[in-house]
Amino acid sequence: MTTDRSTSGVENNSIVALDRVEARVEPYDWVFARESEPEIAAHWAKISAGKPAMFNGRVMLQHRAAIEDGVCRAGYFETDYAAFMSWRDFGHPGPVIRNGFAMAALRAADGAFLLGKMGEHTANPGKIYFAAGTPDREDVRDDGSLDLAGSVTRELCEETGLTLGEIDVEDRWTAVILEGRIAFMRPVSVRLPADEARALMLSRMAEQEEPELSDIVVLRTLAECESYDLPPFMRRYLAHIYDQN
Repeated sequence: MTTDRSTSGVENNSIVALDRVEARVEPYDWVFARESEPEIAAHWAKISAGKPAMFNGRVMLQHRAAIEDGVCRAGYFETDYAAFMSWRDFGHPGPVIRNGFAMAALRAADGAFLLGKMGEHTANPGKIYFAAGTPDREDVRDDGSLDLAGSVTRELCEETGLTLGEIDVEDRWTAVILEGRIAFMRPVSVRLPADEARALMLSRMAEQEEPELSDIVVLRTLAECESYDLPPFMRRYLAHIYDQN
């Protein structure tokens, strides 16, 4: 029996510790987007109605990934946001594609986690998770590499108003792998207790013209997750971390 090296070590419903993530953008013929244009257009019109802030920009999705010796090597391709959202909402049709995004797993100096609540004008209103975004053209480097490490800090700073001088970023990663998704979690800490950090972020978000987040949520225990609308991958990651502690 042969092993598909393009997907080896990547199993749904698993959590994998990583030392490094190497990602590249490369050509890929995504049949779903090519053959489903009318359905994609109709779905986009439906989900973006009344939400002028939703923009059909270009994003990078993952079409291959393999994990070996603590390194995840992945290939991405460029598509538009409408196609991505339709694929997600239609139940991930076709060959294995994943939204492989990086997240700043933000903790305060007192150990509490700091999560964002998505604003009502966004694609995921009310959802609670770490600041993040699907990789886009800003994350692509001249050599074709996809800078997921840079995406961690860029998205965190853009969404919360924190600056690079106020945070510390660890080198390690944790991959949370589910159907249609790999969340590359990277531990990040802010040098303030949780309540002070939350107040600082809220004050800076208030100065943003159209903030993506409507609130900052402090989580000190796993039990507190039950009070919030966290996606399954967030619950799995937090349970994993609290189990380690």
